[in-house]
Amino acid sequence: MSHTYTQETINAMAMARALHYQPSLAAMLYQQLGSATAVVENANHIDEVLPDATAKLKDLLSHIDEQQEAVERELLFCDEHSIQILAMNDADYPQRLMDCNDAPVVLYYRGNTPLNALRVVSVVGTRRCTPYGEDFIRRMVSDLSRACPGLLVVSGLAYGVDVCAHRSALDYHLPTVAVLAHGLDDLYPSRHRSVANAIVQQGGLLTEYMTHTNADKLNFVRRNRIVAGMADATVLIESAEHGGGLITAEIARDYGRDVFALPGRVGDNYSMGCNKLIRDNGAALLTSADDIVQAMGWQSDAQRIEANEKGIERQLFPNLSEEERKIVEVLTGNNDIQVNILSVQTGIPIHLLSSLLFELEMKGLVRPLAGGTYHMIG
Repeated sequence: MSHTYTQETINAMAMARALHYQPSLAAMLYQQLGSATAVVENANHIDEVLPDATAKLKDLLSHIDEQQEAVERELLFCDEHSIQILAMNDADYPQRLMDCNDAPVVLYYRGNTPLNALRVVSVVGTRRCTPYGEDFIRRMVSDLSRACPGLLVVSGLAYGVDVCAHRSALDYHLPTVAVLAHGLDDLYPSRHRSVANAIVQQGGLLTEYMTHTNADKLNFVRRNRIVAGMADATVLIESAEHGGGLITAEIARDYGRDVFALPGRVGDNYSMGCNKLIRDNGAALLTSADDIVQAMGWQSDAQRIEANEKGIERQLFPNLSEEERKIVEVLTGNNDIQVNILSVQTGIPIHLLSSLLFELEMKGLVRPLAGGTYHMIG
């Protein structure tokens, strides 16, 4: 069945393609003008809405109309292969990425698990993972599956750490998403085809690239920002002194996300990067899944539930205003909602909603999560 795409989605695809090598510029434009449609409509006179627009930006936007043929091809491919196209304004777009100044304007997703899970962990590291690293990954994922059911595990489907993380998530029934450095018409490395097929059934494949995009080295580096940006925490499992996983860890730190690293024996080649990162206070030392759970505060929900069962919470809450009751009712019916969606469902403007949510947080009724999501306690 043919899918009807909004003009905003089509414009986001054209804009992303025209500004392919300038993700920060594309994200800035999108945020400042409010939509891809506004960017496209003002493409030929961008200096009227952005007086400080550079000559480079004007030149890039002047070619936006030339992307129409490629966009139409992509729409057809996505239609035929059950691929979701997620523009920045889409509720299913990974909301944690919206906090990143170089977030992709559009993403292509083939899968069945929500990208805005309550908790998301990225697992990265060397392509030459040792038995020590593999054993730790399996034990960590197993323990996380019990402590945090529904946790989303993100990685890049590469050899070594990546594929071990995906396989462990599959084995312990956690959703897992592989972020790719090419279009969804291909798979690299091809030897991971069977794992990728399993991931589609218990998670998904995600990319910012259109079809016919080669898995070039630069694309892998750019892919790392999505791996880091869509997660609450990044875990580095084994890395050489200058390993690629260190780049992802550094990006995660720049985004203000938590970073954990598995220490190894001094002198071991594939522990040098982790040990150095821990030494330089670039990552928290990781010895078990419990280190992540404790540092991230992910054990708090169970504690609150226990408190509720004992009748400790809610008994001293003051009366709520009409607007506060609206928010509580919406969150009670459908918990963990992004602010923009909550604004639509309550009819409360975002500027007012933010202060009301803060009041509810002070009253112990709601809790903010990464990506602008709010969680109803109890």
